[in-house]
Amino acid sequence: RNAVAMISWAQSLYSAGELAGVLASTSVCFDLSVYELFVPLASGGGIILARNALHLIEHPNREQVTLINTVPSAMTALVRAEAVPASVRVVNLAGEPLKDSLVQAIYALGTVEKVYDLYGPSEDTTYSTWLLMEANVNKEPSVGRPIANTQAHVLDQQMQPVPIGIVGELYLGGDGVATGYLHRPELTAERFIADLFGGNGRLYKTGDLVRYRPNGELDFLGRMDHQVKIRGYRIELGEIEARLNQHNAIDNSVVVALPDVNGTLQVVAYIVPTPGQTLPAEEVRQHLRQTLPEYMVPALFVFLDKLPLTPNGKINRRALPAPDQAQAQTETVYEPPVSETERCLARIWQTLLSVDQVGLNDHFFHLGGHSLLATQLISAIRSDLNVELSLLTIFDMPTLSALAAHVSDKLIDNVADDELAAMLQDLEALSEEEIEMLLAQE
Repeated sequence: RNAVAMISWAQSLYSAGELAGVLASTSVCFDLSVYELFVPLASGGGIILARNALHLIEHPNREQVTLINTVPSAMTALVRAEAVPASVRVVNLAGEPLKDSLVQAIYALGTVEKVYDLYGPSEDTTYSTWLLMEANVNKEPSVGRPIANTQAHVLDQQMQPVPIGIVGELYLGGDGVATGYLHRPELTAERFIADLFGGNGRLYKTGDLVRYRPNGELDFLGRMDHQVKIRGYRIELGEIEARLNQHNAIDNSVVVALPDVNGTLQVVAYIVPTPGQTLPAEEVRQHLRQTLPEYMVPALFVFLDKLPLTPNGKINRRALPAPDQAQAQTETVYEPPVSETERCLARIWQTLLSVDQVGLNDHFFHLGGHSLLATQLISAIRSDLNVELSLLTIFDMPTLSALAAHVSDKLIDNVADDELAAMLQDLEALSEEEIEMLLAQE
């Protein structure tokens, strides 16, 4: 029944000509294969079997393919390899966040007529929402609206609907929702609940964070298990990824929370630049700061040629390389500290940030610093240099050179204050006649 509901929706959307040659490249272990195999066969269409989507490059029957159903990362590789056959009329993209730049690159081929952005968990039988992407329209992709006979509810932690524009967890209802997990009664009870909005059906608790747009489309913001709390701030890693992927020079990205050398969680962004593009980390930071608060800007940026993928083409977060905390130092030209104040501050930074070398141009927060470490920095400066600083000063003067100059000024002020205090103490011991005699001598 669940598969029939999805197939029925697909038959109402795709024409017989579009389903004439569907590329079946997904393993039957993954839910995309349900569409690739059963939709065309139930509709009088045909399937072209392939080991994987990239096999299309050398497939002997490639010119018979009319529809490609795959993940954005695989489609990106096909477009770059100029391996999309002229026979392809429709492209379904699912399983990963979609960039508008990929959509426009597909339409720019001149032969593809429709690009769909699709979303859905296996528990709701492959596809739950859909959106036809437009050509020549610069628009941040959404995952669209529910397919036929599917209900999408965005609820808060009290299981109450949230207003438009507010983030909540997505609950799916309708004919596509499965009965549960085979031989997993505890997990079934946790993820499949009675429909709270009437009827005898069930709702599936997706664990995905979404919000409704005013036009009724859904924004996908990532997984709840990709939601982390760092230094008291709740951070949606998927939202950072979405902002990164809006940059024209970023091909793909993934954001994770990893412990630093002190065991404190920090946000790390793994970025694949668009081929031929040089992308300084500082440019990425400034891009993110336009739409995100400072606490959501990653502490480290790791640039890769490609992201590791699972066998079904999705990003394999567990296979990401460990970030090198010291790599941030390579973003600036090293100038060694010269003055005693600069050298003292550099030693403090090295200890707090667990880095081997700190130069005048280095940035406290780019080396992994954060507000808690900034308070420790203030304490260390007070202890070693007898200078009192505010937290705002660290944010306003985050480079070693700027902070050292400010601390040097404070040290001079302290010396002047000490000298003035000594003079006043001497004056207090003098009589009025002695003071008048000193002034007369001046």
